[in-house]
This record gives sequence, C-alpha cells and structure tokens, in this order.
Amino acid sequence: MAEAILARQVVKSFGQVHALQGLDFDLHPGECFGLLGPSGAGKSTMVGLVCCISPIDAGQLKVLGMDTQSHCRRIRSRLGLVPQHDNLDPSLSVLDNLVFYGGYFGMPRSQAKTRAEELLHFVALDDRATEPIDHLSAALRKRLLIARGLINSPDLLILDEPTTGLDPQARQHIWQRLRQLKKAGTTMLLCTHSTDESKQLCDRLAILNSGRLLPEGMPSA
Repeated sequence: MAEAILARQVVKSFGQVHALQGLDFDLHPGECFGLLGPSGAGKSTMVGLVCCISPIDAGQLKVLGMDTQSHCRRIRSRLGLVPQHDNLDPSLSVLDNLVFYGGYFGMPRSQAKTRAEELLHFVALDDRATEPIDHLSAALRKRLLIARGLINSPDLLILDEPTTGLDPQARQHIWQRLRQLKKAGTTMLLCTHSTDESKQLCDRLAILNSGRLLPEGMPSA
C-alpha cells in the first residue's frame, strides 16, 4: 500500500516567514504519527498542505499515494479533519452539523443521517442530537468535531491540537475515543504541543521546531 503521507524536502514560506524548511517524513497506513512542537513551529502549516488548502513551494508531498499538486479534490474526498479551532455551524443542531457536512462528500441525506447517528453514539453525544451548538461545552464541541471528521469514513484522519484547552477529564475521554479508532486501524496524523498526548496516542513522532524536523522516534513511556 502507498504511504498515507510521503513528504520529501517540503518547503513552505509566507513572504519572509519560512514556515517549513525541508520536511521529510512518512506516515504508514494504520499508524498514528505525531508532529510534536510548540505554537508557531509549523504544525498547522503542514496540516494545510496535507489538506490541499495551500500548495507547497518546493519538494514533494503525496497523500494517499496522490500528489497534492495535481489531485487536490480526490485527496480531500478521502480525508477527515479535526481542526484546532471550532468552526461548527451555530445555526444548526448537533445532528444537523454532521448531516450537512456529509453533503460536502456527496452523501445522500438519509445515508448522512444514519452515519451521523452512529458517530454521535461513538462520541457519547446521542442524547444531545437535537440541541443547538451553543448548548455544548468546549469539551463536547471537541467531541462533535471528531465525529464530523469521521463522517466520510476517511482513509486518513488529521488531528490538529484535538484537546487544547480541555481539562484532564475531557482530554482522557477524547484520548479514549482516539485509541479506539487507532485499534480499529484508522490512520492518523496528530499535530500537538502536548508530550502527554503524543505518548498516549502515537506509534512514532517527530519534533517540529521553527519549521524543521528533528529526528523521529518512538514516544517515551
């Protein structure tokens, strides 16, 4: 099988800011690979490149065996994204946020509704299905973002700081759900500044600092 992500000497700049400076890493199917680093290290920039939100400036980047320069639409259709910042639609209910999002992937409403109900059960929000978004706490909204990222049964799930700002109990709940996904074989790219999070979830990780990767390895126990 093709690597879920293959990055070779990836470069990305924004004007005079060199966000990524020659990144090399692979993400193997079925594993959780972590990019660990502080804010401003370039993690979210890498997420944008993998999701085809912006193009690379130099190097090579393949996602699910496809070049991001020429197969953006096909790549996006097979990705799931859990963004760092909450972008749920406040005008829709909990369930309808998922159903509406399924439409972006061409899912018929009936299929999207069935899948949404399954995912709300998975993240323990099935009792909140008809509630408006502003009734949810930050922790519950994070759970809903994970459910939304799974609506299209993605081949690659990208997690950008999935537990930032949550209390320890809320983090543990989300980690438990992500471990379930990992056990089921879900391929994940985890971008985090939390060493605890990387130890909990990652098979391998690399430290990203000022746009450069330090040697990768296994998370410490």
